Amino acid sequence: MTISAGLGIANFPFEDARGFWRWVDVCDNGGVDSLWQSDRIIGGDNNLECMSVMAALAGGTKRLKFGMNVASLGLRDPVVTAKACATIDVLSEGRLLPAFGVGSARSRDYVATGTPTKGRGKRSEEGLEILSRLWSEEQVTMHGEYYQLNEASIAPKPIQRPLPLWVGGSAEQAIKRTAKWGTGWQAGIESPEEVAPVIAAIKARTQDFDRTIDEDHYGAGFGFRFGSPDEPIVVRYLDLLTKRLGKRPEGFVAVGDTPDIMRLLDRFLKAGVHKFVLRPIASGTADMIDQTKRLIDRVLPEIANLNG
Repeated sequence: MTISAGLGIANFPFEDARGFWRWVDVCDNGGVDSLWQSDRIIGGDNNLECMSVMAALAGGTKRLKFGMNVASLGLRDPVVTAKACATIDVLSEGRLLPAFGVGSARSRDYVATGTPTKGRGKRSEEGLEILSRLWSEEQVTMHGEYYQLNEASIAPKPIQRPLPLWVGGSAEQAIKRTAKWGTGWQAGIESPEEVAPVIAAIKARTQDFDRTIDEDHYGAGFGFRFGSPDEPIVVRYLDLLTKRLGKRPEGFVAVGDTPDIMRLLDRFLKAGVHKFVLRPIASGTADMIDQTKRLIDRVLPEIANLNG
């Protein structure tokens, strides 16, 4: 059982593509475990499409693993998605960490793509089955409510056997989907106190399907910044998070120095989390690289010590 820390980005905080790749190189050479790209299609702020980022990282990195945090399977055709993930895993020599959720019914992505929100949970559950089976079985026949396959197969298969299948979501049905098909679970914007009962529920529910999920395959994340809570960028970040959550963002952000980040990380550890997606609170290439280098130099050694 190991504790690992990756970095996540939701928006595109870099001035240009060259800045993005400079940051990726810092992560790739600095011991960061993985990179995670959030999934949003429609919006006025700068966001990269997550599956395209996975394909780019496959060719633009040497060591890093990478995943979606998390991709909305309710919006995507599962057969095409299964093929894309297998392709990316092959070309990266086994470094993809696919992660999927249902997606919010309030997301403008559904309306813009003409995708009904009704039935998205069932569509996603059938989609998870299709992903898992196409990645591992020679032929798949399935007669679902939304998808039908008749002796379908894809080749080449993923390098990783099995290809990880991280699942997001904390509702009862999401817990069931994780227990039935997931090899890992990734929290959303949730505090340690909110994460703990979900992990316990998934562990209990896996017994219904005669399955287990590795202890170090429960993930969560939080925003961090080496600096002061009075910095304008932090004030803006906390204000936006408060509006989104409808409450003060206690347990969602660590601002200060290494001990502040490690204190929040320890709270998540006590809740059962072992895989972390840490999000730099930063703007611009130079700031992103500076925050990332500080994390690499100060926090990653602390995590290595926890692993013994």
